[in-house]
Amino acid sequence: MPTAPQTTDELYEALQENDRRPYGRTRTVTAEELVDAAEQFAEPVPLVHALFELQEAYTYGSEPRKSPVVFARLLTLFDEQPEVFDERRRHLLFWRFKWVANALLALPEIPLAALRQWLTEMRDRYERAGLGLQPYYGQAYQLAAHIGEGTTLAHELWAGRPRTPLSDCEACEICELARHHLAAGDDERALGVWEPVLAGKESCQEEPARSVSYALLPLLRTGRTDRARELHLAGYRGCRRNPSMSAEIGRHLEFCALTGNEARGLELLAENRNLFDEVESPLEMSGFLTGVEVLLQRVELLGHGELPAAGYAGRTWTVAALRAEVRGRGEDLAARFDARNGTTAHTDRRRARLERAPLLDALELTLRTRRLDDVTPAAPVAAPAARTDAGAPESLPELILRARALEKEGHPDARACWERLRTRAAARDYTHPEDPAVGPLVRLRADLLADEAGRAGEKDEFADSAALHEEAAGLYDDAGAPGDAAFARACALLATAEIPAEGDGEDAGAKAAALTAAHAAMVRLHEETPGLAPHQEARLLRLRATALGMRLQTSGSEEHVAPVFAEADLLHAFATRHDVGSQISGALLLRASTHALSGDLPAAVTETDGLLDRLKASGPAWHLPRTLGLRGRLQLGLRDAPAAHADLAEGLRLAADWPAGTVDTSRIHSDLAEACMHLGRPDEALRHLTRSAELDLRGGSRTDAFCTYSNAAQLCLDLGRVEDCIALLDSLLAGPDVTGGELDDRLVAQLRLTRARALHAGEDLKAATAELLVLAAESADWEDDPGSHAMIAAETAVLLGESGEFGRAREVAEQALAAHARAPRYEQLSNCLRELARLQAQQQGPDGLPDALARLADAGRVADEARAAGYEARGRSLDTALAYEYGRVHAHAGEYEAAVSALDEALVLIGEPGPEEGSAEEWAECVRLAGAVEGLYLERPAPALARLDSAVSRLTALGHTEEAGELGSLAARLRDEE
Repeated sequence: MPTAPQTTDELYEALQENDRRPYGRTRTVTAEELVDAAEQFAEPVPLVHALFELQEAYTYGSEPRKSPVVFARLLTLFDEQPEVFDERRRHLLFWRFKWVANALLALPEIPLAALRQWLTEMRDRYERAGLGLQPYYGQAYQLAAHIGEGTTLAHELWAGRPRTPLSDCEACEICELARHHLAAGDDERALGVWEPVLAGKESCQEEPARSVSYALLPLLRTGRTDRARELHLAGYRGCRRNPSMSAEIGRHLEFCALTGNEARGLELLAENRNLFDEVESPLEMSGFLTGVEVLLQRVELLGHGELPAAGYAGRTWTVAALRAEVRGRGEDLAARFDARNGTTAHTDRRRARLERAPLLDALELTLRTRRLDDVTPAAPVAAPAARTDAGAPESLPELILRARALEKEGHPDARACWERLRTRAAARDYTHPEDPAVGPLVRLRADLLADEAGRAGEKDEFADSAALHEEAAGLYDDAGAPGDAAFARACALLATAEIPAEGDGEDAGAKAAALTAAHAAMVRLHEETPGLAPHQEARLLRLRATALGMRLQTSGSEEHVAPVFAEADLLHAFATRHDVGSQISGALLLRASTHALSGDLPAAVTETDGLLDRLKASGPAWHLPRTLGLRGRLQLGLRDAPAAHADLAEGLRLAADWPAGTVDTSRIHSDLAEACMHLGRPDEALRHLTRSAELDLRGGSRTDAFCTYSNAAQLCLDLGRVEDCIALLDSLLAGPDVTGGELDDRLVAQLRLTRARALHAGEDLKAATAELLVLAAESADWEDDPGSHAMIAAETAVLLGESGEFGRAREVAEQALAAHARAPRYEQLSNCLRELARLQAQQQGPDGLPDALARLADAGRVADEARAAGYEARGRSLDTALAYEYGRVHAHAGEYEAAVSALDEALVLIGEPGPEEGSAEEWAECVRLAGAVEGLYLERPAPALARLDSAVSRLTALGHTEEAGELGSLAARLRDEE
């Protein structure tokens, strides 16, 4: 706290500001400082308020040892100055007897006799104050349940009594009742009791998050897996990183462990690492540690004990080491509680959780399903076996010759052979075979470098690829293999042409020129290299055609089409003459791609049809998936989604027969997502998008992966799958690519923006506003992109308005307007300003009208600018929207005559409705609001009915029956009220 409050008004303002902070050390320390500040004032009421705030901070900040101390001060003040406690403060004081009971329960060092003594004190105080005893019996039941003795009688004494104003809220009591049935082994009855809370009909600060955590396993045991999944996502978000709900987080970790989601469990554990150090409640910590141990035990049982795990600060942990540490601490806490209570309940409950068997082999919890193998640290592993491993050569000469033979025909299994050779050649005891057929060691080294260069190119590491190809060419020269050297140099030329230019953006003309030069150099190299074998010459011709194809793709110029066809035909003729099968299909594929790039999609489809027939008859079979993928994309271009989906799905199926990397399956998944959207199957599209992203991420294409994830998150939000969207984004934003700063900051900002919108859609206004405020502050520094800042600031201002913080909303809106002046965002700014005006008039009535009208005046200036710039809004025009909002704002403020006038002006601007849907809907809404204001608030039903009846007739004649029906319903209401 910068400066201590000097007046009681400043103190109350500081208390309100602190109340908006999340629970944790910052809020608690500030609350402590505010108590010190309150003690300087002569009047006791500010101190009472500050002490209440401090006790709340301790309670929900998981510091149970301090909460009773603060309450003791409050109780002393109440005994000495009861007049200070008005009805509200008195109610709060008696309510918090229960907080102290729970705090003492959570501390094993507090003797059982002291717990009972406190409950006696509570009962006596309630009786003297004339208060009902149901809350006391509720606390007595919770003590019995904690100890594990006398629960039946305690439950009857509590549950059979009527509720009082000091009873726990409905949601909390439902949770205790359901847990009673759960402890008795009756899952169905427990879930029946829980239903109002799980359905969101009853809630409080801790609910439904607490109930959800207990209900997850009963839901699984009763076969309600979809509901369990849904509640896990929503419930976990309600307690993540919260020290006062660490036991609930432990139950979510246990849920992950028992549903085959151990990798997600480790991810959530890392996200909640702070709890190891921040939880001061032994009872909460005991529940958390047991859930952590269930997870770690499962991971270790699956053979992944050496995986890294997030644990106590100060050292790095493996799963096995952390499990041992957690087990010791958990056993100690359970023993301490049992020693205090004189039972074995805590040890028994802990053992039961640890001995629980998995309930499902695999339950897909999130869109980003991950396995433990996905989080295993990269380590040198043996190369994958080639597909023909059953008859694979074991001798070194045979392996070298086989690798070269496979490489010659472009077979995907060559990659695995080179990996095996790389491992063997790197061994200290490697001895190169003295075999003329194999050749010298330098040639093998050249082969391995050429393979490594190809891998670098696949990762878009073009500079590295070019250098490696050049090095390989030199070694081939040394080995007396000029044909291989020429091909390596041609590959280096192409890789060099693909190196991005320095600076912002990429100049298409410069890249096209680089590719032209590379092609010319390849032609010279081809002509100057005598004695090429047919497969070498075919590969050089393929590279020449590829360079020109890439030039066409870069430039889009019509003059670049014919040269590609010429080179492809040259390759086709040569490969056919020498029966080089893989290059025949390569030439045909180039022709099809060139037709597509030139815009002749039907011709491209014809080419691929012929190629597919040839591949099915003569092979090579590994070209089939790629060709089907191409035809699928062409069908998408021709808007034949069913045919596209069929080709792409078949291509994906066939790709599974070949080693990873043979086919760009990420692209096929992405195209399948597009086909599914055209077919009206968005959920299937979502699955393909996330799969595409995961494949890109594994392949090292980080930016492509996160762009696809961003699209998936937005689709998720559009589909109303809010919790799925948030869970996906939380997983991405907590990952090392983001936390390590390896991802473009604008892309990260887009992910966070989508998350804020999802939080808002999920009705978590506080969290959404906090996220947007941070984004707005960051984007203010984007000198190169003021338009994005204008958009983000506009959205932030609206959320602040929804929260009733109109002063801050106005400040942020002014930032948006300033950025808009540099990079106009007419529609976003107009929408923001109109919505702020509506919110202020709606929430503040006549008092908010001046500020609301000021926002509308700003919106009017934006509309004028848009009109002058010739801007056309995507939806309704900014002028008609503004006129309608003037009507709505005046109506909220009680200025009904002005509202009707504004709405009449809006109707003039909209014009008469036509057969199209959009204008009729907007026109009908204006009529509806004008009729409602005129008939209901101005109490002039006759003109209102005339307006409505005329509109109904007009809309009905135009076929807009839905809009006509809504107006007819309002007219009927007005007639009834007459």
